[in-house]
Amino acid sequence: MNAIFFAIITIAFGVAAFRHIMWTGAPDAAPMAVLGNAMIDSATGAVELSLGLVGVMALFLGLMKVAEQGGLLVVIARLVRPLMIRLFPEVPADHPAMGAMIMNMSANAMGLGNAATPFGIRAMEQLNTLNQQKGTATNAMALFLAINTSSVTLLPTGVIAIRAASGSMDPAGIVPTTLFATICSTTVAIISAKFCQRLWSPASAGPGDVIEQKDVPTDMPDDVPAVEGGAYPTWVSFVALGCLGGLVPLTVIYGKSIAPWIIPGLMVSLLSFGVWRGVRIYEAFVEGAKEGFNVALRIIPYLVAILAAVAMFRASGAMDIIVTPLGAVTELFGLPADALPMALLRPLSGSGAYGIMASVIQDPNIGPDSYVGYLVTTLQGSTETTFYVLAVYFGAVGIRRIRYALIPALLADLAGVIGAVVACSYLFG
Repeated sequence: MNAIFFAIITIAFGVAAFRHIMWTGAPDAAPMAVLGNAMIDSATGAVELSLGLVGVMALFLGLMKVAEQGGLLVVIARLVRPLMIRLFPEVPADHPAMGAMIMNMSANAMGLGNAATPFGIRAMEQLNTLNQQKGTATNAMALFLAINTSSVTLLPTGVIAIRAASGSMDPAGIVPTTLFATICSTTVAIISAKFCQRLWSPASAGPGDVIEQKDVPTDMPDDVPAVEGGAYPTWVSFVALGCLGGLVPLTVIYGKSIAPWIIPGLMVSLLSFGVWRGVRIYEAFVEGAKEGFNVALRIIPYLVAILAAVAMFRASGAMDIIVTPLGAVTELFGLPADALPMALLRPLSGSGAYGIMASVIQDPNIGPDSYVGYLVTTLQGSTETTFYVLAVYFGAVGIRRIRYALIPALLADLAGVIGAVVACSYLFG
């Protein structure tokens, strides 16, 4: 991110400087003056956006804490266990790696990214205990990572909060589009990873297939929680997954009608679930809301940095130089030039993509409820920062030969973009 941040700023400065030297118009509209104003305005907007997020983040993380304490993650884990056993036949059903992977995917599905990462790292550590060639990625590792980068998400709470803070009249409108896109990306991730397993063997990993080990979170749980009572009967799991799959066409077809019910229904449903499970819902909600308050304030410096860099890049004209020729082509397929930077940067930098998304939906000429606004927020909710996930998860266990792991991950990103374009074009185009 250091290199990306510096590159964006220096390129923006260089382009603005060249245009300023050649400028013959009014001084107050000179490129350097516009660049400076854009920096100040974006920094102010970043703080306003973060403060606007405080209440919404506190609300959603409070609800998620009620669900977490009520054991909703465990319920999801028990439902997907039969499917996981079939996806990962080389991992024993009772191995700790299986429990960690299930908990990681369950947390991701509920939008609990902070809880998902420690479980994901623990899963990689446990998968590495089954690894016969230390330092080389196994098939199970590659598939697990591909599923993570496909960002399987049932409820993109963070993006809904951003849309609400940006003044959206329909903040939950991306739920059907995100669900469609994330199922597309996850399906492609699994199929392509299984296909690559047939083409690669551990011995075929090349010496150049290296992922640099980076610092990883240290607040990992001491033990992976057991999935209470094992799994549900197989038929129950597949009926539940079938019902989930059946929701996709319904949410896409009736998305506009369903969207207004999502947020009120979510609050009533999760609180009712907490009451049913004996959770002290008020205390749990307040505990989660405190986390939301802290998260919203903690991202202010990051938003100021990236929004200022993105604003400089746009105001200097550098964005137009890069995006205009590509956007003329991608717009034919439903991906406008305003959304193209989001699609290109998302696999590379989470904060960079977040900054672009925020700048797009804050633009008064675009807004969160335009087609572009729906598209960029759907991309944020249904795709993942692929290279960061590879670096963190593989770096945590010293994997240097990643074999084919990058291929299904990038294909999943592409499928997520295509799925988002298709869903948003149908509902909002």
